[in-house]
Amino acid sequence: MEKEVHVAEVKAFKTKSGNARFVLKDDEGNEYTTFREGIARQALAAEGGRARIESHEEQRNGYTNVYLDKVEPLEDHEEGSNGADRDAEEVAWRTAVDAAPWLLGDKPKQSVPPQKFFEKLKPFKELVAEDIRDGEHGD
Repeated sequence: MEKEVHVAEVKAFKTKSGNARFVLKDDEGNEYTTFREGIARQALAAEGGRARIESHEEQRNGYTNVYLDKVEPLEDHEEGSNGADRDAEEVAWRTAVDAAPWLLGDKPKQSVPPQKFFEKLKPFKELVAEDIRDGEHGD
């Protein structure tokens, strides 16, 4: 199923088996899950904006799981938003990922849980995005 959504938030969770599970939540409260890091990166790039998503449903143990197959961030055409904000967000995420070794400290002996990784990177990304936007406006 394909549709356009406003990406309210993206969260990372560690499963019982130790894998990373990423959940995209839209502004209507619908949740879409993926275990694929490439799709999760696209979801994070779309956070706070609009995206075209592709998903499919699977029935398991009496529950319906909705899995993300693709996320394509879209340019916002709503009042008060512009491509510059989206560009700032994307650059900020790339910068945060590049800075991850310094944000996490010494090279960890084992993998960092996704939630901890996300909690370290997101505040840094927000600061970088704010700094980029302030620089664009001459503040």
